[in-house]
Amino acid sequence: MIQEGYGADVIFAAGTTGEWDRVANPVRQRVVQVCAEETAKANAAHAAASARAVEVWAGITAPSRAETLENLDFALSTPGVDAAVLAPLSIPGLADPVRFVAREVADLLDARSRRIPVYLYDNADIAADPEVPHMRTRQVKALSRLDFVRGVKVSAPKKVLGHYIKAAANFRERGEFGIYVGDAMLIFELFRPPVGLGGFVRDRWNRWRMQGGHPTGVVAGPANALPREWARAWHVARAGDAERMNEVQRVLEAFRVGTRLAGGRRSIACLKRALVRLGVTTSDRVAPGTPHLGRPDAERFDEAFEAVRRLARESIAAPWRTPAPVDELPARPLA
Repeated sequence: MIQEGYGADVIFAAGTTGEWDRVANPVRQRVVQVCAEETAKANAAHAAASARAVEVWAGITAPSRAETLENLDFALSTPGVDAAVLAPLSIPGLADPVRFVAREVADLLDARSRRIPVYLYDNADIAADPEVPHMRTRQVKALSRLDFVRGVKVSAPKKVLGHYIKAAANFRERGEFGIYVGDAMLIFELFRPPVGLGGFVRDRWNRWRMQGGHPTGVVAGPANALPREWARAWHVARAGDAERMNEVQRVLEAFRVGTRLAGGRRSIACLKRALVRLGVTTSDRVAPGTPHLGRPDAERFDEAFEAVRRLARESIAAPWRTPAPVDELPARPLA
C-alpha cells in the first residue's frame, strides 16, 4: 500500500475491508500489530528518500464495549500505532455513543502514559441497529469537543456527507476536525470545478474550498489493489485538475464496474482476488460470512481487472500506476 511513497499516507488496519466484524478479536489485534511493524520497516527504509512517514491507524471496533476498550488498550501499547478508529454505532447495545467515548474511552486514555488521537467511523453497512444508520450531527459535534477526537470517516451518500462537510467548520473549537470520505468515488463530484457557470460560481467554489468546505482525506477500499492510482486521484482532485481527474476516474470506475460484473456486491472478495493476481498475496479466501467469488464470476473479474490495468497503463503516467511483482510472468489460472 505504501508503494515507496506513491501510495497511502495512512494504513487503516482492521477496518471494514479487513473483515474486522468476521474474525476473532485476537486476530484483529494481530492485524494491527503486523501492520504497525511492517509500516515502521517501510518508513525506515524510505526515510532517506522521503520525509513523509506513513501512519498506522488501528481499527478498534469490536462486537462488545469490553473488547473495544481492550483493543484501544492494545493499540496504545503497540509501538508504531499513530491513531485509533472507532465506529460507535457498530458496537451492539451501545445506547449512548457520546457517553461511551467521553467517559470510557477518555478514562482509558487518561489512565495510560501514551495518548493517541481517535477518529470516528460512520458506516451504515456495519451499523449494529439498521434503524440508526448514522450518527446525528449533534453527536458528532459533541464528540468533536473532546481534545483526542480528531475527525470522522463517513461512508455515506453525498447528501449525508454534505451535512458533515458543511458543519465541520463549526464542529471543532480547538482546531481542525477532519472529514474523510468513505464512499471514495464521491471525491470526483466534491472537488470537480464548476464548468460553464461563469466566474461568480467559480469564485464561490474557490471560497468554499478555502473556508474548509471540503474533505480532509479519502479512505478507499479499492486502494488495496490500486494504491498509486488512488493516491493520484486524491492529489489531482485536491488540485481541482479536471482533465487528470477524468483520466484516473475512468480507471477507478472501470474497477468498480468490474466488481459488479463478478456477481453483485462482492468487493472484498474481488479485492483479495486482485491482490493474488498482482502477486501480493497467495490466497483469495474470505472469512465466513463474507460473500465469496466462485466460477464463473471469478474468471469474469480476472478479465475485468486485467482490462483495468491495461487502461491504467494507457491513461495514467508513471509513477502513478501500481506495479505488480508478477508483471513479467505469464498469467496463471487460480483455483
